[in-house]
Amino acid sequence: MQKNVSIPFMLLGILFNVCLVASNLLETKIIQVCGVTATAGLLVFPISYIINDCIAEVWGYRKARLIIWSGFLSNFLVIGFAQLAVRLPAAPYWEGEEGFNFVFGMAPRIVAASLVAFLAGSFLNAYVMSKMKIASGGKNFSLRAILSTLAGESVDSLLFFPIAFLGLIPAGELAVLVVTQAILKSMYEIVILPVTIRVVSYIKRVDGSDVYDVGTSYNPLKVKDI
Repeated sequence: MQKNVSIPFMLLGILFNVCLVASNLLETKIIQVCGVTATAGLLVFPISYIINDCIAEVWGYRKARLIIWSGFLSNFLVIGFAQLAVRLPAAPYWEGEEGFNFVFGMAPRIVAASLVAFLAGSFLNAYVMSKMKIASGGKNFSLRAILSTLAGESVDSLLFFPIAFLGLIPAGELAVLVVTQAILKSMYEIVILPVTIRVVSYIKRVDGSDVYDVGTSYNPLKVKDI
């Protein structure tokens, strides 16, 4: 079992954390393209699931678990520092207070929804990817990537929107948001799948790693088991 951290793993881990932090900030804007309504976080958040797939496929569930918790901690720290900055008094000559508070002053309900949905969706994604790899003997990567993402993104949306917006957005609109986000994020995975396949193949070749999680504990809390 590998104990070292390779450069490809480190770079993917950094990108994973950047995507999560960026998506949280972009979630504050609701966009509409061709009549389809979604949060702007859709632009970057699915990338975290693609990276999750890559890490689970190449280095296994243990390393995916480590990266998921590092992403959670990064989000938690950014949110905490943002809340502190919002509460500090602004300079009397600064005119950007309202805009700053709108972007960074997320309500506790939104924060809780984001963190809970992220953990549940990410761990389910890694679990499905890992279990399907064992069952298929490492074959059918495309199918495994799509199905694991669909499972993770669906749970993420099912948790985030009701926790964050139930009672604030009409139930019908809320249901549309949940379904739309899950479908669009999964379509994102399908569109970029050719790139994902090449990245995974390249990393396996240069890193020499292709882990099967036989006998691995899927307990999300066993972070030290890497």
